[in-house]
Amino acid sequence: MPIAAATAPPPSFWQRRLVAPLRAQLTQGVTPDRLAFTIAIGTACSLLPLFGLTTLLNVAIGLWLRLNQPVLQTVNYLLTAVQLALILVYVRAGEFIWQAPPVPLSVPQLARAFHADPWAFLRHFGWTGVHAATAWLLSAPFIVAVLYFPLRPLMRRLASPGVRRQARL
Repeated sequence: MPIAAATAPPPSFWQRRLVAPLRAQLTQGVTPDRLAFTIAIGTACSLLPLFGLTTLLNVAIGLWLRLNQPVLQTVNYLLTAVQLALILVYVRAGEFIWQAPPVPLSVPQLARAFHADPWAFLRHFGWTGVHAATAWLLSAPFIVAVLYFPLRPLMRRLASPGVRRQARL
């Protein structure tokens, strides 16, 4: 007597309408190397020391390089606290690069100045932003390299069929 093959139950409504489309979006065109590159580029773009511009930068770079937008934006939002913590580091590094005198900065002072008059804020702190962006621009290739090369073998390992089989056990 032949043994009947076990059939999988049909996917539920949520699997068909939510999980499957989300999985398709997240894995569309993603190879392990491309995913490692996306995370590395997304990290570098997300550390731009000009608050509020990282989302636009990630979208633009992602469209230009055809990277996975959900991964880029997830990395961007996860790194918001790190970006804020590094703003002063980038400002001071940029002042060193430009040989500019240090500008006294504090978050309350910046917030008050911006809310009082955004155009005056840009005139007063515009060069500070240029200094910080210069330091970030010089560090970005190193950030990408430091992340991409270790992530690439890790992503390849995670994508190998043996790892997926072991993870299900």
